[in-house]
Amino acid sequence: MLTTAEILKKVKELEIKSRKITQHLFTGEYHSAFKGRGMSFREVREYAAGDDVRFIDWNVSARYAHAFTKLFEEERELTVMLLIDVSASSLFGTVHARKKDIITEMAAVLTFSAVSNNDKVGVIFFSDKVEMYIPPKKGKQHALYIVRELLTAEPKKKGTNITEAIRFFNNSNKQRSIAFMMSDFLDEKFGDSMKVAGKKHDLIGIKVYDKMDVQLPMAGLIQIQDPETDKTVWIDSSDFYVRQQYEKDFFDHSEWCKNIFLRSGSDLLHVRTDEDYVKVLQKFFIGRA
Repeated sequence: MLTTAEILKKVKELEIKSRKITQHLFTGEYHSAFKGRGMSFREVREYAAGDDVRFIDWNVSARYAHAFTKLFEEERELTVMLLIDVSASSLFGTVHARKKDIITEMAAVLTFSAVSNNDKVGVIFFSDKVEMYIPPKKGKQHALYIVRELLTAEPKKKGTNITEAIRFFNNSNKQRSIAFMMSDFLDEKFGDSMKVAGKKHDLIGIKVYDKMDVQLPMAGLIQIQDPETDKTVWIDSSDFYVRQQYEKDFFDHSEWCKNIFLRSGSDLLHVRTDEDYVKVLQKFFIGRA
């Protein structure tokens, strides 16, 4: 368990890193990627060469005997929800960091990107049940509170139930929201719930995985334990066919996840724990814009 001083130090470090990434890499890209609900009238000003004649305010122009044009601004008021998998498998990591560490950093970056654009942001922490819900709000203090919870979240359950998280999300967010779901998606029954959520919300999945999720090391006879069920099995990692099947299982699961997101009209990104998640997010924002 972290002490209060250690938590505060980590929150500050994560805030500085997230703000730096947001300001230097995502300036304008997050804003462009996620549009507001439309345009609202702001004010009128004198017509200038090049202004769109369709927006001339003829009533005001007639009153002052020369042309005035209407100005509009984007209605943002967006709600960003982070659906964070805190199941036992998120604690796995062998190279650079655990899945949980990468998810925490990405969630912090997305939180500060949202609040810097004056959008609301909330969080749903889930395992095989909803562990915690932070209702969406605006502001720096709210963002810092989210970061604190990201760093200190201690789930009561080990498993993964994505359908439960999506159902809670749909029921608690009546308005259309942008939702980032961060998980390794080790769940076999969330396709139907994704279709329902995809019709109502803008869903983006981020599949976080470790190098050893893909490839077994050449280490002879080893015992593998499922962190969510505690089941163990002995395998011969020096056997070429065992390693080949292990790799195939990973890619089959990844393809299955991709198809679920495609069928629901949603996006799915892939982030490996030892790769630069910033480039993945930036490429996605640019593509969306």
